[in-house]
Amino acid sequence: MFTRNTKYCGTSSRTLRNRRMHRPRGILKLLAVLLTLFLVAVACGDDDGADDAADTGDDAAETGDDTGDDMGEDAADDAADDMGDDMDEDDSLEGVLAGVCPDPLIVQTDWHAQAEHGPTYELLGQDYEAANGTVRGTLVASGEVDTGIDIEIREGGPAIGWQQVSSQMYQDPEIFFGYSSTDGSVGSSLDQPIVSLVSLLEVNPQMIMWNPEQFPGVESVADLGDDTSIVAFFGAHYLYWLIDAGIVDAGQIDGSYDGGVTRFVAEDGAFGQQGYASAEPYIYESETPEYGKAVQYELLHDMGFQTYSQNLGVRPERIEEDRACLELLVPISQQAAVDYVNDGAETNQAIIDINEIYDDGWVYSIGLAEFANREFGRLGLIGNGPDDTVGNFDMDRVQTLVEQMIPVFANPEINIEIVEGITAEDIVSNEFIDESIGF
Repeated sequence: MFTRNTKYCGTSSRTLRNRRMHRPRGILKLLAVLLTLFLVAVACGDDDGADDAADTGDDAAETGDDTGDDMGEDAADDAADDMGDDMDEDDSLEGVLAGVCPDPLIVQTDWHAQAEHGPTYELLGQDYEAANGTVRGTLVASGEVDTGIDIEIREGGPAIGWQQVSSQMYQDPEIFFGYSSTDGSVGSSLDQPIVSLVSLLEVNPQMIMWNPEQFPGVESVADLGDDTSIVAFFGAHYLYWLIDAGIVDAGQIDGSYDGGVTRFVAEDGAFGQQGYASAEPYIYESETPEYGKAVQYELLHDMGFQTYSQNLGVRPERIEEDRACLELLVPISQQAAVDYVNDGAETNQAIIDINEIYDDGWVYSIGLAEFANREFGRLGLIGNGPDDTVGNFDMDRVQTLVEQMIPVFANPEINIEIVEGITAEDIVSNEFIDESIGF
């Protein structure tokens, strides 16, 4: 991924800890149900029902008076007995991964902690410890259920010397999940094969943006004009596809992008520039006062480059070696994506806090995290596929992407050898997906 308006300053030697109690979400639901029962009983005029409901409300209030801060745990225990299948389902996940999955379960990300990694950080309990680009805590399901093991999330990018995640996974076999993309997995298929098992983003947020005041009426990159530069990181795969697809000319590509805002501001956005729909629109309008206005953009996805990014992938041998773990873990990861989009506030705050602990020069604000969280839902960046399931792969879409990437990697400027006759089944699998989990 790209660097934003920041400068990497090296890894801090400071080691800090951040401990919090688990989230007592169940208590709020319990009190709401009790209040509803009371009001319904009164409205119906049933004296006995009203008395019973009132007694129940009084009992709950007395419990609060008597137990104080312990009420959350006691109420959650009572709710498990009284509120049926929902709480029972959560209880069934208690300790479920212990002795089945590696402990800790290590996840290697592709960049600094940010909202694009939100579904993974949703799995991190609030008892975490963070230092030097690594955070470890209880692996929780549905925000609060202790699955019996720890999760360790590692930063990528500068933290791993700018290596590809696939390379890091082959250097350190203890890494369980590594962040991958379908185009990247085609490129690494021969020497460092990765099979993606969960797609945390349904739509890749990468885009090309411009200042609409400079290009009135322009809605797409293809309409920017042959004399308009496209500024991006040198060597990005999609640039070669844009040329092959006839969307831009080779002469338009300017590979000098450095991740900063200076040039776009200085030239008032009079060119196309790479970015992420979950980041740059907020950065330029809200965090760059010298620009301070909206940008217009087109997603690469809408241009036809429909890679899956931010996937959780494994080395192929793990599919058999860790089958029992994956059968449990993949659905938990799917649910984490749903939970993050529906209520990502605590996870966003954890991402901000963890970045502050790392103190490594990466600047990431709560406003940006909240913006990204909203855009994931609004734009369908995290969402169901063509069915009602989150996290699965459309195999036809992946196969199309594979075929698009074959000439890209054969281009003499890239010249990466890939598996001959590669297909979608070589790089992704829906084997462990729970089709009942979705938005």
